[in-house]
Amino acid sequence: MSLTSAAVPLAVLGAGLGAMFAIGVLLVLRGLPLTSHVDLQQRIAPYLDRQAGGLRGRAGGQGAAEPWRLGNFLQPPARRLASLLDQTLGGADSVRRRLSQAGLAPDLEGFRVQQVLWGIGAAVLTGGLGSLFWWARGSSPTALLVVTACSALGGVMLRDQLLSRAATRRQQRILAEFPAVAELLALSVTAGEGTAQALDRVARSAGGELSTELETCLAQARTGASLPQALQGLSDRTASPPITRFVDGLVVAIQRGTPLGEVLRAQAQDARVAARQALVEEGGRREILMMVPVVFLVLPVTVLFAVYPGLSLLRISV
Repeated sequence: MSLTSAAVPLAVLGAGLGAMFAIGVLLVLRGLPLTSHVDLQQRIAPYLDRQAGGLRGRAGGQGAAEPWRLGNFLQPPARRLASLLDQTLGGADSVRRRLSQAGLAPDLEGFRVQQVLWGIGAAVLTGGLGSLFWWARGSSPTALLVVTACSALGGVMLRDQLLSRAATRRQQRILAEFPAVAELLALSVTAGEGTAQALDRVARSAGGELSTELETCLAQARTGASLPQALQGLSDRTASPPITRFVDGLVVAIQRGTPLGEVLRAQAQDARVAARQALVEEGGRREILMMVPVVFLVLPVTVLFAVYPGLSLLRISV
């Protein structure tokens, strides 16, 4: 057995012992009074009225300590790294908009923490695999550090790309549901229901992302906001041109008192036309993509089969 192969089990054993020692140090530090963190809810819970049971329940009762979790220890440094990442990358408004489009809470700090965790996870995974290759084959430590740093950056960017993809897919689902929802709303209004009642009926009867947005809109209208303001919030969250035109027409019809049935039917027809046009455009793009293997794979082989016999005859004649 060579020295390199014998060193690999020892290295793995050393890594395991080091990880166990680090976990023990974290547990000891967590138990110290200087590192124990008391939440604000736990501080004010004994002075609250007994009727405020929800807050006291979440605070864990009178002086009840919250069970320790590793995430509680890692949360402060992760938040600091998230703040540094936000200052470096910027684009806070874009992230909040995409979070709203994806149907998530517009929590910028939480998303930055997720990016930091994704970067750390990618760096740890790449560093672990690279360390095994380094111990087994003796690769360059500098190259390992560069690859680990690039993988951390790739993990951060991958989380951002996944958010953009989730927002795009949700917008596509909303646009696919929009014509049917607009027609149902037009039928409800034509049948004599009010705008809020028609929106409530459509939100309860139809399922999907747009129905969820309508329920959110109605909840805002019931908690103090006017219906036009709630509809404008729906337009801002979706950030889709057809939904924006639909909301603008609906708000103008509500404010001016024009018949909503005709407006909603026209909006539904426009949505059908827009969906048909989007399908035609998507078909054109797919047709171009289908030509790529024909041009770059089939056509060269065909030309080769056509030209090669002639070249062979010329070579024989020469």
